[in-house]
Amino acid sequence: MTTQFHAPTNDALKGKVVVLTGGALGVGATLVRLLHSIGAHVFFGDVLDEPGQALERELSSSSSSSDATVKFVHCDVTSYQDNLALFDAALEACGRVDHAIANAGLGEQGNFFDPALTLDSVKESPDKSMKVVDVNLKGELYFARIASVYLRQPDLNGKSSTAAADKSLTLVSSVAGFREDPGLTLIHSQPHAIRTNAICPWMTRTRLVAGIEDTWHAAGLPSNTPEDVAKVIAGVLADGKVNGGAMYIEGGRAWNVEEGLLKTRPEWLGEKREADLDKGTELMGGGEHWTANKSSQV
Repeated sequence: MTTQFHAPTNDALKGKVVVLTGGALGVGATLVRLLHSIGAHVFFGDVLDEPGQALERELSSSSSSSDATVKFVHCDVTSYQDNLALFDAALEACGRVDHAIANAGLGEQGNFFDPALTLDSVKESPDKSMKVVDVNLKGELYFARIASVYLRQPDLNGKSSTAAADKSLTLVSSVAGFREDPGLTLIHSQPHAIRTNAICPWMTRTRLVAGIEDTWHAAGLPSNTPEDVAKVIAGVLADGKVNGGAMYIEGGRAWNVEEGLLKTRPEWLGEKREADLDKGTELMGGGEHWTANKSSQV
């Protein structure tokens, strides 16, 4: 059995409004170019102003997709206001947001639990390492919270505001981000059900892997290009159906890991426990019970 994901054509994205972070370089920049070439309206943020502005100028002056808007907005994802400004730029220009992609991320900034730490050195605050948590966790939570509201707004221009409109939130993670049933809180959103998926690339040839790329290649292991990852992300957006997926990308191919886990769960968990788990998941819903329980909050 395989859960390989085959991306459809991206025609469904023409005219769609896409907001994404981390769009100045790497996978993000490649995705911006791809979406723009399809004819999507792209609003992308990054803390790297020069390459972000250069990419906007490049695409704005290109002859292809002349009707498609492309706009760079300075965005530090650890700033709630910066995230809001990015979504506002799309809403004000196009009247709606169709797809939101949390792509910004940092690699490890040193060993948080360094075995060489001593009673003296451990007293120094691990600010650099904590920046990873701020960007990769807090930044994505900010983005997802704001996206959940902007994605469900009716079109201010009176177009495509039907219940059947395809809306999605995509969280770009890594192979270390495998989780079961991600995004439960947004799947039942009203008036639009917001598809929520995670992108989990393996080795991808960007500046983040410069120190290991040659060794990896010499070992004959598969790797991805930024274009490979961008195509899968665009494919998930264009698919219109995949929801709660975790797309593992290896050698330019993608597999929906969550689909495989769900299909085989009765085999490795047992039918009774599978039924209990499904029932419990349904009872928990989107976590409203916890948010209403003030006594449990500090």
